[in-house]
Amino acid sequence: MEKGKLYLIPVPLAEGAERASYTPLHHDVIAKISEYIVENEKTARKFLKTAGLTVPQSELIIHDFGKHAREKMDYNQVFANVLKGKDVGLMSEAGCPGVADPGADIVAEAHRRNIQVVPLVGPSSILLALMASGFNGQKFTFHGYLPIDKSDRSRKIKELEAQSRREKITQIFIETPFRNNQLFEELLKVAKPETKLCVAVNLTAPDEFVESRTIVGWQSRKLELHKIPAIFLLFA
Repeated sequence: MEKGKLYLIPVPLAEGAERASYTPLHHDVIAKISEYIVENEKTARKFLKTAGLTVPQSELIIHDFGKHAREKMDYNQVFANVLKGKDVGLMSEAGCPGVADPGADIVAEAHRRNIQVVPLVGPSSILLALMASGFNGQKFTFHGYLPIDKSDRSRKIKELEAQSRREKITQIFIETPFRNNQLFEELLKVAKPETKLCVAVNLTAPDEFVESRTIVGWQSRKLELHKIPAIFLLFA
């Protein structure tokens, strides 16, 4: 029997951004899938409804891959129907499954079981911010979170800045939203005046904000980033 496929279905980054986050292919795929592996069931069900789900919600099979369910995940159960020829969808809490996302473990397991993985086009804050930054899109690195300790974080910023200057590489990183302001202030103190910084906030939302300036240019610009989804890009 031919195996089913694992579809990687991106989820909107912001409230109300559903229509900007899926293509006609999403509708076709979602219309035929009734089984999903999700990080956040509430978010997933809401997006499926908006994207054109035709299967009754009560008939969906949902596998929880949230923070508290991952360690006890039974992959044999998750992929049981896939091995019988049924397609399954993987959805992150926001953005693209497997990109800065624990869904990568599901994808790796699918490969181990020789299950075809099909990524769908969708919103990635990393790529959207890079596109809008004006920085080098030929060579870039996403570092995730910088160190929490202030001295370690300052050291890391200097390292990333020096590497960017040497190799002309765009450095991309994020912070827990309630620490965004501290990171922004640290960048203005530590980086050189001529180094460029892009701050991308609430991507795909109605109040989306993306701006690139030199560090010295940012020092006269007031930003309030507390508890707002943001991504930072550094280019020296």
